[in-house]
Amino acid sequence: MLPGLIFRPRIGPGPLDSDRPFSGVRLASTPRAYLENLRSSRGRGGRTARTLSRNELEKRLDGLIRRQGEAAVNRLRDDAHAIAPDLGYEAEATQLHELIGRLLGTRDGDLVSAVGKARHAGQPFDPDRIRIFEILFTALRDRLGNPRPVSPGYSAGNPTLAFFEAYFSNFIEGTEFTVDEAAEIVFDGVIPTERPADAHDVLGTFRVVSDVVNLRQLPADVAGFLDLLRRRHAMVMEARPDKTPGVFKSQENRAGATVFVAPDLVDGTLERGFDFLQALDDPFQRAVFMMVLVSEVHPFADGNGRVARIMMNAELVARDQQRIIIPTAYRTDYLGALKAFSHNGLTEPLIRMLDAAQSYTDRIDWSAMDTARAALDATNAFAEGSEAKLTLG
Repeated sequence: MLPGLIFRPRIGPGPLDSDRPFSGVRLASTPRAYLENLRSSRGRGGRTARTLSRNELEKRLDGLIRRQGEAAVNRLRDDAHAIAPDLGYEAEATQLHELIGRLLGTRDGDLVSAVGKARHAGQPFDPDRIRIFEILFTALRDRLGNPRPVSPGYSAGNPTLAFFEAYFSNFIEGTEFTVDEAAEIVFDGVIPTERPADAHDVLGTFRVVSDVVNLRQLPADVAGFLDLLRRRHAMVMEARPDKTPGVFKSQENRAGATVFVAPDLVDGTLERGFDFLQALDDPFQRAVFMMVLVSEVHPFADGNGRVARIMMNAELVARDQQRIIIPTAYRTDYLGALKAFSHNGLTEPLIRMLDAAQSYTDRIDWSAMDTARAALDATNAFAEGSEAKLTLG
């Protein structure tokens, strides 16, 4: 007995050796399951149809390709052809062959699912990411903005603000220098011989975030978006040729239990995410969505967090709004909110966290290095560890 399940048996071909025993019955092998689901059926008396729809089949096959690659669906096709004569399902095996060929782009023909059409067109995307992007888009669109315009006379290219943005953004990623060491790197060109690549990460980030003319460039279309993303990444990671600056990743990357978008889905997922971005107008809404889009896709081998925050703040600088800086003491809150969104689709902690960080940035006097550093010290900004707490009030 399987509590909660009702079996409605139908007469059909008997079990094959590839159908595995389970609790007194047989479970259809995966190839047989696909063949069975290609047989026509319809729900009767309000009951659920006993077979999957074509849309659902395409999504399952696309998921198999995303998880295990084209070799997996080719194996499925071959195994289905091998058992089809024993079941009398030769026509269904031909349908499966055609369907897989259309998904892989080797055969012409209509597809009904969005993921199927995109894969056939050569722009496959990650549907799980698109789902949570839609959740974030809805949450942001329904939220009233809290404008924080840059004060009159305040320079958007303030070098102190740009310095600490670059400093904290790198510290979050584990590129740790003291403030004095980082200042020597940025303002005096002192590159420590024992850590030249780390120093250039800080310097590269500073060069991007201090270039207001560049930051004011907002992409008008997806081609411009991808170009800006690559160019800014290339500047940040210039000293790390092994990380292929400005080139999208060729291997899967992850952070803990979070697996980011597969390399072959990067372009398609960014393109569909950009469509959501273009439907937002408020600078803070766009900034949040842009950061999450880049962070969730993780399009590069390294430097994704830094570039995500650069793209976020470019949206704000271009509209004369205050930037968002994530001090070291706020790192746990920042990463925790990103994780809660990525794993569970929770939007409120993420939006609230970034709103608080922007409010904090807006209250600091960035007019001079000494003044800003004293304010950051007084609010616990440099504190490290999971117990560190930024004084936001």
